[in-house]
Amino acid sequence: MKRKIFININIPDKTKKRLVKATEKWQDLPVKLVKEKNLHITLSFLGFILDNAIFDICERVRMATEDIEIFDIEFNKIEFGPSEDDPKTIWISGEANDSLRLLHENIEKSLGIFVNSKKSFRPHITLGRIRAHKWQELAEKPNIARDFSLIISVENVDIMASEFEDEGMEYTAIESCPLK
Repeated sequence: MKRKIFININIPDKTKKRLVKATEKWQDLPVKLVKEKNLHITLSFLGFILDNAIFDICERVRMATEDIEIFDIEFNKIEFGPSEDDPKTIWISGEANDSLRLLHENIEKSLGIFVNSKKSFRPHITLGRIRAHKWQELAEKPNIARDFSLIISVENVDIMASEFEDEGMEYTAIESCPLK
């Protein structure tokens, strides 16, 4: 069997609740909000992976993270992503973070999917996905940009599986890899 696999940083439940509260005012907009339990920071999306290859992926990610020290990520703004001119999502974005960039590179190198070094790695947490057709029908586009300060301590990296259920997307942790 194949499952959709991605590598992420889970965020604390208290932080998830705070982010959901910040999205309450968008209930009437054509935006599909991310469920509280599914909020996370994606590091790498691996796609559909055979079950018998998942153990190897977990082992490689564990080895890639074992010498990386715990660090913090600072988020500072809720905005449209990937850009205000072409909004596809609403997210909270953070400052470029060298520790996060190095973690991302280490993981991708360990998996043999590393292409080239990025100058910077700006984290984001997707809060909602814009429903394009209905969004275009809005007479006036809302301005959602605002400052929003948040600091998340990165202590683990998780290998996750995503599956579509009746209630929408469900994420299941397969392995948690602690940082040093």
